[in-house]
Amino acid sequence: MSGHNVWTHKGTFLLAAVGSAVGLGNLWRFPYLIGENGGGAFILVYALTIFAVGIPILIAETMLGRTSRRSPIMGMRHLTKTHRTFRFWESIGWLGAAAAFLILSFYSVIAGWAIHYTWLMFTGSLLEADAQAISEGFTTLLASPALMTLYHTLFIGCSGIVVGMGIHKGIESGLRIMMPALFAILLAVLVYSVINGDIAAAASFLFTFNVADLSVEGWLQAMGQSFFTLSLGMGAIMAYGAYMTSETSLTRTAIAIAFIDTAVAMVAGLAIFALVFGAGLDIAQGPGLMFVTLPLAFAEMPMGALIGGVFFILVLGAALSSSISLIEPVAAYLVERFDMTRPQAVAIMVIAAWAMGLLTVISFNSWAEGSIFHILFERSAFELIELLTNVFMPLGGLMIALFAGWALTQTEVKKELDTSATWFVTWRFLVRFVSPAAVAFVFLRTLPYVEGYLVPAAGALLLVSLFALSQRWLAKRRQLTQ
Repeated sequence: MSGHNVWTHKGTFLLAAVGSAVGLGNLWRFPYLIGENGGGAFILVYALTIFAVGIPILIAETMLGRTSRRSPIMGMRHLTKTHRTFRFWESIGWLGAAAAFLILSFYSVIAGWAIHYTWLMFTGSLLEADAQAISEGFTTLLASPALMTLYHTLFIGCSGIVVGMGIHKGIESGLRIMMPALFAILLAVLVYSVINGDIAAAASFLFTFNVADLSVEGWLQAMGQSFFTLSLGMGAIMAYGAYMTSETSLTRTAIAIAFIDTAVAMVAGLAIFALVFGAGLDIAQGPGLMFVTLPLAFAEMPMGALIGGVFFILVLGAALSSSISLIEPVAAYLVERFDMTRPQAVAIMVIAAWAMGLLTVISFNSWAEGSIFHILFERSAFELIELLTNVFMPLGGLMIALFAGWALTQTEVKKELDTSATWFVTWRFLVRFVSPAAVAFVFLRTLPYVEGYLVPAAGALLLVSLFALSQRWLAKRRQLTQ
């Protein structure tokens, strides 16, 4: 990789990775999962898993990107050759690229809803609207493929323009403006929530740790959220890591990313629940929390139209920073592999993801039921695409942990980590055993028809198999180097 493809400042990777991690998952999914799973107990499991699973794999994925100095696909091809391991490991790059492509296709559609609500808020269309009117408005949006396609096109087009402008002029410059602005908006919304909502009820709900309130399913969702929120296993972190300077500390950066990502989710949760509690609304609204419950809360509060519009700009900005990171892994591969210009590579990725996104659009209306996807897979096209990403990401994360923990030499890892002996031993234990076990459990739980005792049994079998396979790879490497 040529020398100019390195972030111009050491802190830019942190900004880029936080931009990738902070998205709809923080502002939309995390709050409604908390609402459905008893509040603080969910956060406790989430925080523990972030440390034991998220941070070790985040360090590993960044390390692979920085060591290879290539796109995820080409980078894994390079690492498998230089470390004389089986080409099977190259699938890490392909899994990440596939996950990024599929996620972008439906992420853009859902982010497009925020464009719709930004417009409704600023025009005052939702002022004094009742619950039925707002709920019917959301249903009407989902029933309109033309409107959803328009928003989908606008959003993915904006994302493509930023990435197409290049690493420095596009991604780096955009994030330097976007991320501080998003943090400022989030704090402004929190202040508004403190003044006009019930912040005491929100804080009590979020920070009352009662593990008994959390079901087994809630535990699994907390573990899954801690993995997905850091954008692991979809190539983005590896792609950004390739532009990371060698002097930047992997450990400190990973901890900072996890801390900021969690802090944003917590502040967003406080702000959202303060508004919902203040308006006397139901907190356990699931996915409708952001697009039905929150607009209703804003409609009943002073300056609700203005603040509501600003909030949905925050949602759009967070979604945009994440979608940029989804385009980069595939675009970087096309540039390296086929010697394309960056605008050409980005155009191919964006157009293909846009076309795939149309399946998600019609999943909410024309193909809401009775489609070929329902007949073959017993689920909508959107649900099938989401299921595939929920398989590809943890599977990729599992393989990243195993590759970094077992295939990379101890000397090389020590050099890259450049940290204390205690943390090195801790990280190596987590990335070799704890992280793979947890991710394998989450991965198997996403598979349909895997229930009850089959989950731990299949998980144990998978881990034993992978461990044995790793030992064989290590033995083969030693023979080759002797």
